[in-house]
Amino acid sequence: MMKNYKYLFLLVLPFLVVSCITTKDVRYMQPNESLVINEEGLIPYNIPVYRITRNDILNLNIVTTPKGDAAQFYSSFNTSATSGSQGGAVSGVVSSGGFNQGNSRMAGGNSVFYFNGLKVDSKGDINVFGIGYIKAEGRTIEEVSQEIQTKVNENFQDGKSEVRLNTDGITYYILGDIETTGLTGEKVAHKNTLNITEALAINGGLNRTIDKKNIVVHRKLPEGIKVAKIDLTREDIMNSPYYYVQNGDEIYLNTRAKSLNGLGKDPIQTLTTGVSVITTALSIYLLLKNL
Repeated sequence: MMKNYKYLFLLVLPFLVVSCITTKDVRYMQPNESLVINEEGLIPYNIPVYRITRNDILNLNIVTTPKGDAAQFYSSFNTSATSGSQGGAVSGVVSSGGFNQGNSRMAGGNSVFYFNGLKVDSKGDINVFGIGYIKAEGRTIEEVSQEIQTKVNENFQDGKSEVRLNTDGITYYILGDIETTGLTGEKVAHKNTLNITEALAINGGLNRTIDKKNIVVHRKLPEGIKVAKIDLTREDIMNSPYYYVQNGDEIYLNTRAKSLNGLGKDPIQTLTTGVSVITTALSIYLLLKNL
């Protein structure tokens, strides 16, 4: 009888061993010989420059002094004014775009930003009130800002205006399974740069059911959508341009095959499942033997 138990245990043991998750599967940024560092021992930044795509929405503020004629930039929909006093000088903000007023995010996106922002149309242009159409698609925020600044300088005294063009922060999307409901959703970071480990840390990090070696990123480019796969267990991910999150990125978290089978989430659960398998096998064996 005991021999039969041993045989059953030997049959189940490899299954349990294969189902276990090792530290190499869960640790972030493990040392890797492929990591590129410079002569100073530093990891070079590889931050891609964001280029505007169709259907983007931009925020434009034109900061002026009272001496500039800003009338052509005003409308009943996109005007806001702020004033303050510093040594007798009063400054105003002429806004031709969206504002961030409170929490306006509901089913996705910023509703106030959507209705008031500068939308990049199907031709890749934006229509700036008082200036006209400007090509935006495929260009950087800085390049478009400089062109608008040149147009604005024709109407204001030199050095008396400043163009501030931005997106509504870095908007990105995380999609996982039922184990990551608290992590899944639309996210916004009001930062100049954001890497993927920062993005995940802000949202609570990844649990053991997620395959850190198989994170998929869909990146929106002017030419189309680029699909990339990254491995968060390797430190050379810091050399990848996909290490840095861009506006519009979609981050897909894939579930481990082991976790789909109910194993590999944690040692206790794996052991419990293994014991259940052995108990079931023994019960079937005894049932068949007594027939």
